[in-house]
Amino acid sequence: MIEDIYYLNNGYPMPKVGLGVYKIAEEEMEQAVTAALDAGYRAFDTAYFYKNEIALGNALKKSEVPREDLFITSKLWNDYQGYNQTIEFFTKSIENLGTDYLDLFLIHWPCEADGLFIESYKAMEKLYEEGRIRAIGVCNFNQHHLEKLMEATEVVPAVNQIEVHPNFNQQALQEYCDSHDIAVTAWMPLMRNRGLLEYDVITKLAERYNKTPAQIVLRWHLAHNRLVIPKSKTPERIKENYDIFDFNLELTDIAEIDSLNKDERQGNDPDKVRIGTLK
Repeated sequence: MIEDIYYLNNGYPMPKVGLGVYKIAEEEMEQAVTAALDAGYRAFDTAYFYKNEIALGNALKKSEVPREDLFITSKLWNDYQGYNQTIEFFTKSIENLGTDYLDLFLIHWPCEADGLFIESYKAMEKLYEEGRIRAIGVCNFNQHHLEKLMEATEVVPAVNQIEVHPNFNQQALQEYCDSHDIAVTAWMPLMRNRGLLEYDVITKLAERYNKTPAQIVLRWHLAHNRLVIPKSKTPERIKENYDIFDFNLELTDIAEIDSLNKDERQGNDPDKVRIGTLK
């Protein structure tokens, strides 16, 4: 299916929908991964900080899906920023996952006040040049972080993974990333279901399109040229979240969901996160 693939700024193909595995425990991982693979997922998003890289790697190995058919993302945690530590903890991540390379490696938070994200990214550039990472990028970077990063480095980030949902649509940052060919991946795309899926606008559209509220919101993200990594450990929801490639939202419906924006974050403010502040 061509529509489910996004080509990053270096030409590398990335599935538009992946499974986020944040807070999926070791004993839950195999069932979640099996359900995802059966539904059609090939992208999986983890992080050293999630403490489940080993479980994800083991579940993927048991599936016997060829490594070249998978897209595995992991992230450099804040406490391990710095040139040498970046290389060290990248190595730990691929050992945990049981793979020789990552498809995508991201800086988890900028932690700008600590002054290490540029040298961390330069280490990632080295790993990228060596072919140990197929694409490199960042998470939770605002425009000023991206500007500072790109002034000091050579490889334009392939991805910026940020909090985005209808209550916090980050339109200005989306437009900036689009203008620099940086793919935006939405984490918390469904607002962790903090009431979003009960909004009248969403439920009415779900009824009209004969889809679930979650499918409406995920399709809205794709309409805005975003990738999504909805997290679930429930097989039925995992399947539901992937079943969004057989319909398109009308422009007026996209605009109606856009109107839900309140510029309200649910997660942390990237300008306030420092090394050691998140546990």
